[in-house]
Amino acid sequence: MALSVLLIAVAAPLARVDQPAASADGVKITKMLAKVEHRTFDPRRPPRDMPQLKPPENAVCASDFLSNANVGAQGVQIDATHAKLTVNLIEVTLQLNVTIWLPANPLKTVVEHEEVHRQIAEYFYKNADAIAKRVAEPYLGKTLAISGRDLRKGASVAVDKIGGEITDAYNKEMPVELTEARYDAITDHSRKNIPVPDAVAQAIRETAPASTQPMAPVGKK
Repeated sequence: MALSVLLIAVAAPLARVDQPAASADGVKITKMLAKVEHRTFDPRRPPRDMPQLKPPENAVCASDFLSNANVGAQGVQIDATHAKLTVNLIEVTLQLNVTIWLPANPLKTVVEHEEVHRQIAEYFYKNADAIAKRVAEPYLGKTLAISGRDLRKGASVAVDKIGGEITDAYNKEMPVELTEARYDAITDHSRKNIPVPDAVAQAIRETAPASTQPMAPVGKK
């Protein structure tokens, strides 16, 4: 008896497609266009959906990397309580949402500092499709042993677990918060007179996995 399963492991809102979906040997990666939004806030009454500022911050750039992993598996039921599945399809959809929060009439240095945070996020996202493909490919062809009274439920749990593992591995390759925190420390939140490209290069070198380096320089216009 054949068993076919397709499960969305991690849900996420999506936007326009940045490029045609790339597929090879059952792995399909779709990278959506990055969405960038600028919002103004009153420091005396910050909106509830705004990240909390941490002194000496007076503005913030929030970057949200989203992934939606779909894992497909097909298999054979051995008996009433046992089946074997083989992963034959992995589809991963990627999204980056960036929101820059600025007070009214911000200083030019503050605006420039937050825009560099945006560029750092876009730096990592530039190679996101290749990273997602690399972490997903080892799962293609993986055999899963399923047992229990409800084999369909067991199959769903198994492919759900794989989807979660793919998403976790992808997130580990995107240490944006760590890199941005290091950039803040190097520049003392834009108060140190350090060339932006040098500060960004140092932050990426010290925090990003070797697999994400090198790429286009950040902080240059």
